[in-house]
Amino acid sequence: MSLQQEEKPDVLQGVGEFVQEVIKDHDVPGLALAIVKDGKTLLSQGFGKRNVAEQLAVTPETLFAIGSSSKAFTAMALAMLVDEGKLEWSAPVKNYIPEFKLYDQVATEHLSVRDLLIHDSGLPRHDAFWYNNPALTRKGVIERLPYLEPTHELRTTWQYQNLMYATAGYLVEVVDGRSWEDFVKERIFEPLGMSSSNFSVHDSQKTPDFALPYKKIKDEVKLVDFYDRFQAVGPAGSINSNVTDMSKWVNCMLNKGKYGDGEQRLVSEAQFEQVVTPQMVCPPLPTLFKKYPETFHWSYAMGWFATSYRGHVMLQHGGNIDGFSALVAFLPDDQIGIIALTNLNGNFAHEAITFSLCDRLLGLSDTPWNERFTERFAELKAQEEKMKQETAEERVPDAPPSHPLSAYAGTFEHPGYGSFSIELDGESLKGSYNDNEYTFAHHHYDVFLVSTEAFEISLKGSFGTNLKGQIETFSLGIGLEPGVKPIVFTRAADKRMQDKSFLEQFVGEYELMGLTMTVALKGEKSLLASIPEQPAFELLPYQGTEFHVKGQVGVSLEFKLDEAGQVSGAVLSQPQGTLRASKKG
Repeated sequence: MSLQQEEKPDVLQGVGEFVQEVIKDHDVPGLALAIVKDGKTLLSQGFGKRNVAEQLAVTPETLFAIGSSSKAFTAMALAMLVDEGKLEWSAPVKNYIPEFKLYDQVATEHLSVRDLLIHDSGLPRHDAFWYNNPALTRKGVIERLPYLEPTHELRTTWQYQNLMYATAGYLVEVVDGRSWEDFVKERIFEPLGMSSSNFSVHDSQKTPDFALPYKKIKDEVKLVDFYDRFQAVGPAGSINSNVTDMSKWVNCMLNKGKYGDGEQRLVSEAQFEQVVTPQMVCPPLPTLFKKYPETFHWSYAMGWFATSYRGHVMLQHGGNIDGFSALVAFLPDDQIGIIALTNLNGNFAHEAITFSLCDRLLGLSDTPWNERFTERFAELKAQEEKMKQETAEERVPDAPPSHPLSAYAGTFEHPGYGSFSIELDGESLKGSYNDNEYTFAHHHYDVFLVSTEAFEISLKGSFGTNLKGQIETFSLGIGLEPGVKPIVFTRAADKRMQDKSFLEQFVGEYELMGLTMTVALKGEKSLLASIPEQPAFELLPYQGTEFHVKGQVGVSLEFKLDEAGQVSGAVLSQPQGTLRASKKG
């Protein structure tokens, strides 16, 4: 069934004025809106500005990032591969990706292809480890999954996250041979005629009509950078599109996977039903699923949220990524589809507009959705301020840090999250993680408030010591979901401690309680120590001139330097005491 532009029906009279009012109330620079019904485009229109500084208007062809509305395309891709016999919904993912492994062994063995798409893996978001990480690949996500702790057992709770969608995209590549991007482009975009859609904001910026990203910072709407680091989790949210193209996608969904003249299909009706059938009930969350009288309990299908809106089945999915917020919705029994794309980070304008349009198109009484979402936004802001106040009030006054600030500097590592670097910055600390800069403000004791402009939140970071009293760990609360343990980063060795030129100064013989301890190079980056009639032990770089003994908890060897900076001896520390050795020669 092809899309045709129709004269605006009476039910949509005044919609333009209403949309303008809503985007003004929510400080949205620009919005593109499309409505399809019964295979026809009732409205396709731009409102506001795609570029505020140059006063460029939004049009139906303006490209926006659609964020997590991309997930439905990934679900469709897997359904198509199930149709082809390359995948089975109930088969364990490890059948196709042998190296696939999760923190929980039961989940490793049993997590299925279906589970990738319905947010029941037991994992919380863990977004911090991939966001703005330029070096992370899709395969790299798979390699780090075993080190990310779940908060629930497999299939017991719905928890929205992006990592399993990244895995789903990698699965497409494994079983089909094409990248997720190439598959979606060739198997979905091209058949549907979505010729403007792409996977990179760099491609969008090469076109004559694209929206700039904006964000509300301290109550002022400001231009921000495009997010362009979707290498790892692209299948969860990297698509850019316009309402012209998205109308074709929604019309295909309304026709159960059919497109064109109605005789062609992206996917069989049986697999289409798998995609849109509710799989997991979503728990009520204050930021996502506030219960309204007009909606039923929210559920999640595959890449789509499902509910009943005033007795009418509704499927929809939002999307948020730096400077953009989108909502794509369709009511299959009523043959209604609505697409609202905006260039303002995290706003509710598209929801107010979508639900209000549903009332109009279904011939129902008006519901004050704009007022509700305006109030909801204010409530969330108030909650945010309350949390800041509570954090300030719990601070213990006159509780200084236990060490000089320089002692907290260093590189701290986590096998899943990677490296967090901290350095002394004048009279304070600053951090760097995944190309994001973090500031540190002392809270009390060894607890600091760690902040970054990228997220506009302050997280609590705490430092821990070893038995010697040295700062050894840095724990950071990721602050996104309840029940998630702080991520513990452990101090990593100074990189120079793995340089052959640095290690060579410690090579030689040492007198230790009448015995000769020999220290020699092991390869190019480590040392080996040996004592007669005892197994040799490898020395692992720690900090300064101190090395840990591999495989022995609490045992270390620290080399001592004289006033001239020459190695004069070493101290072997053990739980039961310390032994001193002098260097020979």
